[in-house]
Amino acid sequence: MRRAPAQPSRTPREIWVLIAAAFIIALGYGIIAPVLPQYAQQFDVGVAAASMIVSAFAAMRLLFTPAGGWLVTRFRERIVYVVGLFIVAASTAACAFAQSYVQLLVFRGLGGIGSTMFTIAAMGLIVRLAPPQLRGRTSALYGTSFLVGNVVGPVLGSALSFLGFRAPFLIYAVALVIAAIVAATFLSTAQLRPASEGEERPAVLSLREALANPAYRAVLVANFAHGWTNFGVRVALIPLFAAAVPTIGAPMAGLGLTAFALGNFLTLQGSGRLVDSRGRRPVVLIGLLVCGLANIAFGWVTGIPLFLTLSALGGAGAALVAPAQQAALADIVGRDRSGGQAIAAFSMASDLGAILGPMAAGLLAGRFGFGFAFGSTGVLLLLAGVPWLLTRDTVVRDEQPVT
Repeated sequence: MRRAPAQPSRTPREIWVLIAAAFIIALGYGIIAPVLPQYAQQFDVGVAAASMIVSAFAAMRLLFTPAGGWLVTRFRERIVYVVGLFIVAASTAACAFAQSYVQLLVFRGLGGIGSTMFTIAAMGLIVRLAPPQLRGRTSALYGTSFLVGNVVGPVLGSALSFLGFRAPFLIYAVALVIAAIVAATFLSTAQLRPASEGEERPAVLSLREALANPAYRAVLVANFAHGWTNFGVRVALIPLFAAAVPTIGAPMAGLGLTAFALGNFLTLQGSGRLVDSRGRRPVVLIGLLVCGLANIAFGWVTGIPLFLTLSALGGAGAALVAPAQQAALADIVGRDRSGGQAIAAFSMASDLGAILGPMAAGLLAGRFGFGFAFGSTGVLLLLAGVPWLLTRDTVVRDEQPVT
């Protein structure tokens, strides 16, 4: 019986470079996020127009995602990753010098293009570089770096508020340039360079081929529900819900979001190992179950202790779903194939959920109350587990992609 090739037992250096860059990116985003709407209002626009600055970035990310997947397939991950960082750095610096609302809207929207490029490229790099038996832990480390940056960033941004609205954008731009230079230097391994003339390119996993795989379809459905809930409804409705319940109160909204982040952070410290040791499928199903039940109950709470407990449980469930999903995607693509289109569709599923979720849940909350809004979100999460119940686990112990 032939033994499988020995796999590295340590996280490669290039992965640590991506993790460090992810922290810098999230930290910088956290610095500018609190001041961005206020900065927009300096151009004498209303709340709705100020909010459009945030929406423009998300919309450009979604619209450019298919092109981002094509770029990764055509030029490989390292080039797209570095160029994407430089685009966001340039657009962020331009925001600091915007002379009108329209300029700010355009500059911020262009940043969404670069964000899509480095997000898809980073996922592709992790797929190709992470040893199969460490995919869960690698995804958890990457997620932790983003989470910590998002928590520390707003605190640092508040401390820098005396510098005015424009300075944070320049600070973030410089940080992105540094991250791009570091990435360009330390990701310059031979297997990540673009193929030269006449050199054989890696096999490509087309989107059609990926969609023929039941496990990939399960990944897409669960990622849509994950984005709908944890990137959309949670951020949009928790502040409104807390303010609408007198026994909770608007000041508790921030603590609710913090409890989610804390539950997410603590669970991420072990969820990656669980994904690698127990498989992707059971961890995804448990995460969706925890998230789903927490959301079904959440909209009916009237006390602060249960409000914070369910917020933390939602974060814990999300920390189980995310690394398991990313590890499953890596299993499906495999280390020896380029999966730009499949990875782009995975990213689009989450972004689309994050856009549609708040709209649908907001309408339900306005017509039927927050209980039905969060309850429907919980049911969506539970239904997202059905495709996973109908497919086998994607975990592999060798280099071969799952088919």
